[in-house]
Amino acid sequence: MRVLVLQHIACEPPAVYEDVLLERGWEVVRVELDEGEQMPGWQTVDAVIAMGGPMGTYDEAEHPWLVEEKRLIGEAVRAGVPYFGACLGVQLLAAALGAEVYPGAVPEVGVLPVELTAEGRADPLLAGLPATLHGLQWHGDTFDLPEGAVRLMSSPAYANQAFRWGPVAYGVQFHLEIDEALAVEWAAIPAYERAAAATLGPGGLDRMLADFRARAGEMERHARSLFGRWCALAELTARG
Repeated sequence: MRVLVLQHIACEPPAVYEDVLLERGWEVVRVELDEGEQMPGWQTVDAVIAMGGPMGTYDEAEHPWLVEEKRLIGEAVRAGVPYFGACLGVQLLAAALGAEVYPGAVPEVGVLPVELTAEGRADPLLAGLPATLHGLQWHGDTFDLPEGAVRLMSSPAYANQAFRWGPVAYGVQFHLEIDEALAVEWAAIPAYERAAAATLGPGGLDRMLADFRARAGEMERHARSLFGRWCALAELTARG
């Protein structure tokens, strides 16, 4: 399996998800779009993964490569190529399929619960996960569901936390894949820090990191379960 990983900032790699890919023997083709690297055609890979980043899907004037990225995602997904998006990656999936992405009422930041919908509990990707699980939220944007999408998870602040479009395109708004070193690094990124400070107030970042450490093992187990099932689905798709 050859997978295209679309990365938008150096500190948001696939992390645990990449560990799973390598353990399964996948070839990872990483493109750092913010560094000006060029995307190969989606026809040259078996699957596409898009990770997070501090920009919005609509920031095309500042990041013109977003136009081509959304085009690639839309074409690949409509052609049946397996897709997985995390945070910005789920917003890109929504935008590529014609839905609106926009700033939410307030940033959602912290180690917070998300709940599986009835459709989520029945989805093969989420089998084995608890009805409520915790993920690291660090975003200010949200999105409408594209036409034909199935909502899989929700949170009290944002109804759309995960969705599926077609049989093999998935996205989640939250992070399960990061480790402690990445969480600490994110806390020092100005855009992320501003979102956290606005939501959590004084001392909020320290409290969030403590919450993360308390849940890190649990989140990694859920990351491996969810993402491993996506990989198996993608492998089955590739075999036809």
